[in-house]
Amino acid sequence: MTKSGTKKILEIKNLKQYFGSAGNPIKAVDGISFDVYEGETLGLVGESGCGKSTTGRSIIRLYDITDGEIIFDGENIQGKKSKNDLKKFNREMQMIFQDPYASLNPRMTAGEIISEGFTIHGLYKDKKERREKVNQLLEAVGLNKEHANRYAHEFSGGQRQRIGIARALSLDPKFIIADEPISALDVSIQAQVVNLLKQIQKERGLTYLFIAHDLSMVKYISDRIAVMYRGKIMEIGKADDIYNHPVHPYTKSLLSAIPLPDPMSEKRRQRIQYKHTEVDDSASYHEVGEQHYVYGTADLLKTWVADR
Repeated sequence: MTKSGTKKILEIKNLKQYFGSAGNPIKAVDGISFDVYEGETLGLVGESGCGKSTTGRSIIRLYDITDGEIIFDGENIQGKKSKNDLKKFNREMQMIFQDPYASLNPRMTAGEIISEGFTIHGLYKDKKERREKVNQLLEAVGLNKEHANRYAHEFSGGQRQRIGIARALSLDPKFIIADEPISALDVSIQAQVVNLLKQIQKERGLTYLFIAHDLSMVKYISDRIAVMYRGKIMEIGKADDIYNHPVHPYTKSLLSAIPLPDPMSEKRRQRIQYKHTEVDDSASYHEVGEQHYVYGTADLLKTWVADR
């Protein structure tokens, strides 16, 4: 599943993340493959429990993967064993977590949270320089330097998430995994945070893996979208193609669940129920358009395309 003319910053090859016993494993992520290209946002969507957050946590090495390859910036990160190699990788890839309160240490001020990475990586040892860098990061996410001395409980949910974003930016990474960064926020605040992420991406040339279950918001921020179900990617393609020309029945079901702002249109909206069809070993990815791939057997694909 390739995209021409752009540098790959992340390659995922047959990634598997199993939990539980070897005899009866829970296949949270079951052999998925995809690429992320420099400067783009790949949206990873699916219902709760489909494995999307586990995918993000496996990529950033919060879990030791069961099998597969994770190649970041041309290097297999599973082979990174030395302390220096891991530090370099951790500087270049950061994560924004789902819960903006649980991910912040309640005993640390915002300034201490943001600058913690500086201590770990030996950066900005001069106190004045460190304070200036923290202030710059706070301003970059729409806060001000006075916020540096406050604790997490003194902030609103949206402000906490901005601190989480500032912490992720503190080491000047190339790649950020945003794990449902807006799901715990009020709807009115969600748009502000997404717009902030887009603005920061433009200013800093960042690449995002944006994990969420809200397809309408994912379409707004993403260049391409991957749809995940039961540990597998069912469909991946350009955001407009996934949204306007879905092929896999699960993608159609997800799209049909998006509420419409117009009361009359919402009244007419038909919810499509998805009935999962088990596939055999002949299932693979089929190209149905430019950079648009669907997972399934050849026979099922014919049926899905006919119903398109």
